[in-house]
Amino acid sequence: MRHCSVQVRGLLTREELDRYNALIDVGHYLETQNRYDLVYTVQKEIDILILPAIERLKEKSRQRDRDTELYLRQKEAGFVDMDEEDEE
Repeated sequence: MRHCSVQVRGLLTREELDRYNALIDVGHYLETQNRYDLVYTVQKEIDILILPAIERLKEKSRQRDRDTELYLRQKEAGFVDMDEEDEE
């Protein structure tokens, strides 16, 4: 079974995380039984389940990029307070 990244797991809702953990447990059990034909199906379900969290991670990254761009434009224009800059 392939796990998703820690960043993606951190963005799963409680319900999604519970389902993810249950599917991982089922997949590990099936691996011990050498039922790799069924493991494939479980892995596909996991891949579908984590798609919304991957999108949330992408959106966080895009927002961070927008915030950085805004900060740099403000800094270039001289609008950034030096005390605020020291806090970061």
